[in-house]
Amino acid sequence: MREFKYVITDPEGIHARPAGELVKAAKAFECGIKLEKDGKAGDCKKIFGIMGLGVKKDNEVVITFDGADEDAACEAISKFMQDNL
Repeated sequence: MREFKYVITDPEGIHARPAGELVKAAKAFECGIKLEKDGKAGDCKKIFGIMGLGVKKDNEVVITFDGADEDAACEAISKFMQDNL
């Protein structure tokens, strides 16, 4: 299991457009990917799981990867977060 922490810098937080892009990026991998904020977690492969967390600017999120391709997924999703959020 791998883990990546990130503080959201986008002024809008995680809104519909980047959430949809995150789901698309996460679905490219076999492993389970979860986004956690304040003790609540959502599945990164389901847009409502991400949107339901209400992540705003300056919130710290923890993304966990668990499965066969977790190393590649961690690398790709961490780059996505830095580039888009």
